[in-house]
Amino acid sequence: MMSQQSPELVLKRRPFGSWLLGPADQSPRRLRVRLQILMTTFSIGTNLIGALVVFVLAVFVLPGPSLVDQLQLVDAIVIPAYFVVAVAIGCVWSTRLTRRVTRWIDLGRPASRREQIATLQLPLRLTLIEVLLWMLAAVFFTVMTLVLQPENALRVALTVVDGTIITCSVSYLLTEFALRPVAARALVDSPPPRRLLAAGLKARMVFFWAVGSGVPVAGLMLAAILALIEGDVTSTRLSVVILALGIVALGNGCLLTWLSAKSVVAPVRSVRDALSLIGEGRLDLSIPVFDGTELGSLQAGFNRMAEGLRERERIRDVFGRYVGPDVVQEALSSDSLGGEERYVAVLFVDLVGSTELAAQRPPAEVVQLLNRFFALVVSEVDRQGGFVNKFAGDAALAVFGAPAELADPAGSALTAGRELARRLADELPEATAGIGVTAGVVVAGTVGDVRRHEYTVIGDPVNEAARLSELAKTAPGRLMASMTAVDDAALAEADQWRQTDLVTVRGRTVPTRLAVPHQ
Repeated sequence: MMSQQSPELVLKRRPFGSWLLGPADQSPRRLRVRLQILMTTFSIGTNLIGALVVFVLAVFVLPGPSLVDQLQLVDAIVIPAYFVVAVAIGCVWSTRLTRRVTRWIDLGRPASRREQIATLQLPLRLTLIEVLLWMLAAVFFTVMTLVLQPENALRVALTVVDGTIITCSVSYLLTEFALRPVAARALVDSPPPRRLLAAGLKARMVFFWAVGSGVPVAGLMLAAILALIEGDVTSTRLSVVILALGIVALGNGCLLTWLSAKSVVAPVRSVRDALSLIGEGRLDLSIPVFDGTELGSLQAGFNRMAEGLRERERIRDVFGRYVGPDVVQEALSSDSLGGEERYVAVLFVDLVGSTELAAQRPPAEVVQLLNRFFALVVSEVDRQGGFVNKFAGDAALAVFGAPAELADPAGSALTAGRELARRLADELPEATAGIGVTAGVVVAGTVGDVRRHEYTVIGDPVNEAARLSELAKTAPGRLMASMTAVDDAALAEADQWRQTDLVTVRGRTVPTRLAVPHQ
């Protein structure tokens, strides 16, 4: 048993519902060739089958004087000749009309609104060409029969009219199928025009139900009327008539229902497959809009939805680059102002001599140096589970434990400080920075105004970390922490530090016991 193809493969190989219609990005020349082959094949096939059915019904099935015995040489020549000439005229006429309506494809430009409407109405206009040729056939053969065999004129006229309705209905659906790639190019920038939706899906379904069921039933009623007129129709003959018309009715109804269902299922299936990919996180897709009814609006609506999701994800990504993914999640889950007390660890890093750097180097070089510096800071902070809350000129504030909780915020901050000091010395020796780390209780949350929010942390540990970074600028390892953070860290990280002096940093009244990494 063959495995079911993935939605992505289906959309790629059959974007219009069938491999016969080719890929979505086929060249205009290839599209022209494919369209010409399909439309010519469909036109010849449907008209040939329709003509054969009408001929068999009129000559062999319907009650009345036998046409077989009365067929003359002129009939054997005129009937095929008309068919060949009519099909040739129909193909040439349809091809020229199609080229004129879709000239915008060859010009390599989008379709205007008027050209959109003309393109979506093209299947109907092409079908009307066939209707005209079939009605001419009805008039021509009725008059010819009226002259040669007056008693069979009514039977021929009604049979050809029934054949016209059935054949042209099938032809319409096949033409609409073949023109899907053209309709998709016409609707690539906008949904189907509203004026086309007046006779939309509902009207189409009712019409094809009438053609698929009503016309065959009318044919059976016609056979009964002809049998009553003749009066001497045997039961065997009547049974044959009913059986033959029943086969035609079943075959025509099945074909029309199948084609009509395919025309509905194809756009719905394209939306279904695309939704499956959206559910898997694939937002970089759109589907061709190739239907002029409400189903085309459904396809266009999906494309707008996918575009909105892509824009939302892009905003989320850009927002996350500014404030961090954890803050984005916090902002999406709650847009209220306020904060809460949280135990966090704070890392503050500040460049040494940034004023001299700005004075001695070109601005572009200073910005490049700052970007390299901050890239190391962000990389190491992210690796340890924290997030950079603020960039302040040549300094950065990183928080561990808010908004996302950490099992060991103090240990993570101390590890980030040691690794950052090492990487700055190895990877960016021209940029010297002081790093301060501490821990404590802060107020973490959203502050600002309902029109402009900012996630931040406020409290004594933030000030203490900033002051420790100032002290670290003159320390040998350019890194200093408080023993409060070391005592709260896990043992594996705490063993990497030793305590030193007890100092009262600027702006605080409580002294701080300092700690530095083991050499």
